[in-house]
Amino acid sequence: REYVADSSVDLTYLDPPFNSSRNYNVLFRDEAGKYSEAQIEAFEDTWHWTHQAEETYHDLVTNAPNRVSEVIGALRDLVGTNEMMAYLVMMAARLVELHRVLKPTGSLYLHCDPTASHYLKIVMDAIFGPTNYRGEITWKRTTTHNDAKRWSPNADILLYYGKTDQVIWHPQHAPHSVRYVADKYRYRDPDGRLYALDNMTSPNPRPNLTYEWKGFPPPPNGWRYSRETMAKLDADGRIWYPSDTSKRPRLKRYLDEMPGVVVGNVWTDIDPVNSQAGERLGYPTQKPLALLERIISASSNRGDIVLDPFCGCGTAIAVAQKLDRRWIGIDVTHLAIALMKYRLCAMFPDVQFRVIGEPEDVGSARQLAQDDRYQFQWWALSLVKAKPLGSDGGKTGKTGKKGSDWGIDGVIAFVDDNTSKPKRVMVQVKSGHVKAGDIRDLRGTVERENAAIGVFITLEEPTRDMVTEAVSAGYYHSPGWQQEYPRIQILTIEQLLHGAEIKMPPPHGTFREAQRVRVSDAEQVQFDLGAP
Repeated sequence: REYVADSSVDLTYLDPPFNSSRNYNVLFRDEAGKYSEAQIEAFEDTWHWTHQAEETYHDLVTNAPNRVSEVIGALRDLVGTNEMMAYLVMMAARLVELHRVLKPTGSLYLHCDPTASHYLKIVMDAIFGPTNYRGEITWKRTTTHNDAKRWSPNADILLYYGKTDQVIWHPQHAPHSVRYVADKYRYRDPDGRLYALDNMTSPNPRPNLTYEWKGFPPPPNGWRYSRETMAKLDADGRIWYPSDTSKRPRLKRYLDEMPGVVVGNVWTDIDPVNSQAGERLGYPTQKPLALLERIISASSNRGDIVLDPFCGCGTAIAVAQKLDRRWIGIDVTHLAIALMKYRLCAMFPDVQFRVIGEPEDVGSARQLAQDDRYQFQWWALSLVKAKPLGSDGGKTGKTGKKGSDWGIDGVIAFVDDNTSKPKRVMVQVKSGHVKAGDIRDLRGTVERENAAIGVFITLEEPTRDMVTEAVSAGYYHSPGWQQEYPRIQILTIEQLLHGAEIKMPPPHGTFREAQRVRVSDAEQVQFDLGAP
């Protein structure tokens, strides 16, 4: 409410976190008093019935519009107090707000899986109204695989709603199939253009269009076109003439002028982001650019505002930028925010944007460290563009990568010789008390792991002994750049906020870099978040 005004957004796309890979029955296990709330991982997509879920439920049933309150109450009776209900309650609260910020001509696409789509549709009917349901899209996201006693789940669901019935809409088209082209476009001009022949007769009697044309008698109902139009088509070479005047001329329809087949609500032509995809960034729920291009092209115009409230790695805002839309992206983890920033800058080198919610001074950094030391750690690593260890989609959890790299929070890779083998800068982040022993430990880890450089990021000022310990580590000599770099470096948060950087060869491959988009496609119009 503080940043996004009522009726200010043209299009909302959301792909909220939900653990679709979990066993369906486990979702409905009653959790009352049996499980403590787990720590949230980098990309955790499970939900729990906690005090927060109970408070949100109470707020909805007492303060939300009457039909929303009734639906949420009925769902609790049906589903129970479990992970599924926690998910529905949290989604309902957010969908109420997303409905608020949509313009009357705005649309919302909710990306979900079949495990919860039927419940979400009931919730959205209550919030948007059943008459503003505009369709359900099925996207084939993967191939089938063997599943015990059920049809293989290989598709996601996108629920499509409008704020009113006056939504922005541009039909989308897909290329014709090879078989269709071979069957219908069987003729070729000398310049190689394929064309089909179409009827030029009027479907209804048209006395004013009944005339002879170049020796060809008129059809019984007359021609489809006036003499003037026929003359222009003839001059443009758009009419095919048979050798026998007992047959009729026909119109050439060129394949390269046809928009293609209208896209329906079953999408099988957009591949998921697999391990070999050029756009792959390593984010576990990353959606393909083509999927968002279709949605944004269909339901918004150039200059419109696109909102993604569960931004993740930023596919929606990247596509919005490419298609000359304004955008707002929201995420709660600094790891995702860092990835979004790197992706945007890689795809659009001249892009300008504002990040709200990141620490801008030492005081706010200290507050973040007190609130959540993991978020502080990820934010601090983003200041030097280091890849957090253990951020592999939440599989290793918040505590990082255990093993020989224990104590190292992030890594930066670079190549500086003709072997092309990556070398590492190992980064450690500390938000509390620091001492010389921390630097000795880092030095030992760098030497043991055969890393090139070690960096110690600290919220507190380093002691004199820490500085002495770092200096005594000596230098790393870069054979490619023929430069010396301090082997152990200490950087404070205050220094980083004022532009300090790691002294090292140019980095390479810290995060997988997004493919660049032409600068002409990347002009972002600035706007006031609070302005409608």
